[in-house]
Amino acid sequence: MLAALLLVTATFHPAHPTVGDRITVDFPRSVVLDRSPAYEIVSQHGSRAVVRTFEPKPFALSGTTEGIRFRNLVVPVRSVLAPGDAMQPAPLKPPQRLPMPRAPFAAIGVAALVAAAAWAGLLVLHRRELRRARGVPVIPPAERFRTGVTSLMERQPAQPWASLADLTRIYLDGRGFGADLTTSELLAFLGGHELVAEILRRGDLEKFSPWGAPPGDFSALAQRALTIPDEFEPAPVAEEAA
Repeated sequence: MLAALLLVTATFHPAHPTVGDRITVDFPRSVVLDRSPAYEIVSQHGSRAVVRTFEPKPFALSGTTEGIRFRNLVVPVRSVLAPGDAMQPAPLKPPQRLPMPRAPFAAIGVAALVAAAAWAGLLVLHRRELRRARGVPVIPPAERFRTGVTSLMERQPAQPWASLADLTRIYLDGRGFGADLTTSELLAFLGGHELVAEILRRGDLEKFSPWGAPPGDFSALAQRALTIPDEFEPAPVAEEAA
């Protein structure tokens, strides 16, 4: 739209602005607009100015361009409301139900299946171990000890005294005499058992002394060690006569 007043022309864009629109006003020459309560100057640079208003009616621009003073350069502004609008808000529509997302439920289902498969696998392995354990006969502590001592006498290891002492400690630990006790503490707990004392002390000397264990007949001491379970095994429970 082209407006003219006192030889001042300007072009408006948009040509039919509405309330709140940014209206670009192009002058042929540099312009300085006056401040006015009827409009807001958004920006102005050189021959272009951008203004807007929030009143639904035309307003007049005023200012100076190249020394020429102009007034009442009318900018047409129309209301966005229809004629005779009752100014009533539009009726609200009920919210639409959003479609239920399927991806989270699918992920939960997959995770549940994986967890169930893992638990089933663990259960199968557990039952397999139980069957395997039932198939292996339980060797009594005394028999394990005597078998180990006999094996030592047959194979003569590099440190026979230390190996015999280790077997003795393992057996006594199974009978309730803690393996964490020192030799002195264990012997004090046993009341100074002579055979156990000789086995443990020779084993300590072979493991920790730079001179090793004193000379001795290993086979004879190992043969005597076979009698240790006779003293530490619990007495059998007599069956009551029917």
